[in-house]
Amino acid sequence: MGMRFKDREEAGRRLAEGLPQFRERPDTIILGLARGGVPLAAAAAAVLYVPVGAVLVRKLGIPGRAETAFGALAWCRGEVVRILNKPLRELLLSRGISAAAMDDVEAAERAELRRRAKEYPGIDHDLQGKAVILVDDGLATGATMRAAVESVRAAGATTVIAAAPVASLEASTSLGRVCDWVFCLHIPGKFHAVGAFYEHFDQLTDADVMDLLKDPRA
Repeated sequence: MGMRFKDREEAGRRLAEGLPQFRERPDTIILGLARGGVPLAAAAAAVLYVPVGAVLVRKLGIPGRAETAFGALAWCRGEVVRILNKPLRELLLSRGISAAAMDDVEAAERAELRRRAKEYPGIDHDLQGKAVILVDDGLATGATMRAAVESVRAAGATTVIAAAPVASLEASTSLGRVCDWVFCLHIPGKFHAVGAFYEHFDQLTDADVMDLLKDPRA
C-alpha cells in the first residue's frame, strides 16, 4: 500500500508540513472540500496559522453506480459551477442510461448543495486576490476538486493549489492543467478507494463539519 495515514487530522498536518511557504501569509486561505476535506483543512490551517473555510461540492454519480462520477458541482459564494465528463456522458447515453436519469441526479445534488449552503458556516470568505489552498482527503477522479478549482477562480482567487494526501495519477495529471500547483503526498501505482489509505476513515456528518467550521480561524 505504501503510505497510510492514521486519520484525516494527521493527513492534514502532514500536508501542512509540506507547505511551509504559506505559513502566516495574510493573503492565503485553506478551504476544505466538504465534507471529507474539512478535517484536513482545519488541521492544516492550525499548523500554518491561516484562515480556514469550506467549498461545498457534490459528485454527479452514474445512476446505479454512484461512486463513479460523470461530473461534479461546486458552490462558492452563492454561485454553482458545473463540470461534466462529456465523453463519459455520451458513452453512458449510448449504453442506455437516459439523459433524464442523469438530470435527476444533478437536480438532487443541487438541492443538497442548497441545503448545506443554508446551514454551513465558513463558506462565504472573500477570495478576491487570495491564494487558495483547496484540500480533500483523496483524489480518485479529481472531478469534485476540479469543480472546486473553477468555483474559487470565479470568486477571484489569483493562485489555486489543489492539495491531498493521496491521489490517482489520472486525477493529479488532469488537475495540473487547471491549477497553479497540485500537491500530493502519495500517488500510488494502483489507486483503489480513498479510504484504503487511512487506518480510520469514518463517515462525517453535517454536525462534524459545522463544528470544525465554527473554529475562530473560520
